[in-house]
Amino acid sequence: MHKQMLTPAQFASCIDHTLLRAAATARDIEQLCAEARQHGFWSVCVNGSRVDLACHLLDNSDVKVACVAGFPLGAMSGDAKRLEIEAAIDDGAHEIDVVINIGRLKDGDDKYVLRELRDLVEAADERPVKVILETCLLTREEKIRACRLAVESGAHFVKTSTGFGTGGATVEDVQLMRETVGPEFGVKASGGIRDTQTALAMIAAGATRLGTSASVTIVNGFVENKAQAG
Repeated sequence: MHKQMLTPAQFASCIDHTLLRAAATARDIEQLCAEARQHGFWSVCVNGSRVDLACHLLDNSDVKVACVAGFPLGAMSGDAKRLEIEAAIDDGAHEIDVVINIGRLKDGDDKYVLRELRDLVEAADERPVKVILETCLLTREEKIRACRLAVESGAHFVKTSTGFGTGGATVEDVQLMRETVGPEFGVKASGGIRDTQTALAMIAAGATRLGTSASVTIVNGFVENKAQAG
């Protein structure tokens, strides 16, 4: 949907409200989930050890729980990633954001990358899987290859960044990802999205989901802009 036609509720439902800091406490997760309920965000995105708590806090709501796996480096064994995903699903996770094996991609070892991604999609047991590319570390050609492998694997989204790398989402990367995966595949912009203008630029570039920890500020800004315009 074109950004100018979005209602505040539709805009909020594009957002994965994210808290992945190592020092995040149970109280922080409680606040995250309360904000997600209040504003109608699509999901909260948390680390594996917080999935059970988030699911409990969001019981009887429409807000989903997304969990990261192989995070943030993507360089651990495929078996380790699979175990993380299986544990997250057992704890109630609805979606999985997993980091691609960046080094293997750079090696040109597409067979390894594809085999691993297919295994991880299988482990997610039909839950949506978002493949994090960490675009700041990739060349244009590598971004294109990674997108094509994600599509071929049966995953559901490509995602720009972990938010822990040397750079986050850019309009140019989102456009390239959208062009590569086609109109129906999910594209998630994540990393460094902290204001309404940036969020809307990502949607205009082709993002169907946004990952951000500044969700409340972004949605409040969107509502204020709508009020001023109308």
